[in-house]
Amino acid sequence: MGILKVRSYFEVFCGVTHRVALYSALMIVLIPGFLTGLSLIIAIGAQNAFVIRQGLMRQHVLLIVAICAISDAALIFMGTGGLGTLIQSRPSLLEFIRWFGVIYLTWFGIRSVRSAFKSQSLNAGEGAAISKSKIAATCLALTFLNPHVYLDTVILLGSIANQFEEDRWFFAIGAAVASVVWFSTIGFGARAASRFMSKPIFWKILDSVIAAVMFTIAITLAFYKF
Repeated sequence: MGILKVRSYFEVFCGVTHRVALYSALMIVLIPGFLTGLSLIIAIGAQNAFVIRQGLMRQHVLLIVAICAISDAALIFMGTGGLGTLIQSRPSLLEFIRWFGVIYLTWFGIRSVRSAFKSQSLNAGEGAAISKSKIAATCLALTFLNPHVYLDTVILLGSIANQFEEDRWFFAIGAAVASVVWFSTIGFGARAASRFMSKPIFWKILDSVIAAVMFTIAITLAFYKF
């Protein structure tokens, strides 16, 4: 009986040790994926500016966060699966996306300028309701009409993920989790802070900043050498 007990304890110990080693190995891959994804997405851009503005407006925040996070995750996993190589072999595709993005971002910037100079600025949570379909279309456009999303998320992240070989999908999961955390933070964080930002001058400044971001990205896309 003593020998059987010792053997049983030893098997349990080995099982626990194996699981701890496995979890440690996964964390070694997940954490770099999370940090890499966060470092690429945290910069202020068209997508982030839109999420923050709609969060402050308290309009369809959950929908916006979900679309942005799912879109990023899809691009991350496609990049990990090899889409980056295909995109690099089709420079004409990036060129098409580039000029379509320039046009769309310029239009969005002009719309933000007009909003900033309206005689009556919007108070937080009191703007005209925007349909879910229009919100979804805007989110998707700001995500997929930016060539940098393919360079950073698909090609760069995909290349880094594949350095981990058989563990590359855990790296991709870490990067996808970073997108969920980031968009949830800025979307719901902006909604929570909206009650402190109800003065009309704030909305004029916010729309002016968003217009500057859109125009800057549009100019960068127009003159950037891909």
